[in-house]
Amino acid sequence: VQLQASGGGLVQAGGSLRLSCAASGRTFSSYAMGWFRQAPGKEREFVATITWSGGSTYYADSVKGRFTISRDNAKNTVYLQMNSLKPEDTAVYYCAAAVGYSGTYYYPKTIYEYDYWGQGTQVTVSS
Repeated sequence: VQLQASGGGLVQAGGSLRLSCAASGRTFSSYAMGWFRQAPGKEREFVATITWSGGSTYYADSVKGRFTISRDNAKNTVYLQMNSLKPEDTAVYYCAAAVGYSGTYYYPKTIYEYDYWGQGTQVTVSS
């Protein structure tokens, strides 16, 4: 599985961005998908995850109510809509795929639970 993230950029505080992550392969719909981020000098942290069917989502407290994860299995793509952005949201954002959760409503939230990673896209929020 190859993941290609895009949509990052520079935005002012309070603005919005939409990240996309396109996946290769025919088994995309069986993966739980997640977004993580890593700021300079910090560990990679969980942002959001969505189940294989798209029916359930889970968010980190720091983004709850501002970010929305969604997926289109027909397009092999997962999205992260980011609204009300804050300077502390500045980071490289990574999408990831977790194998083995098809048919479940488990939310993988650690980096160790994900099997495939995209290359990352930079999000910079200016104050």
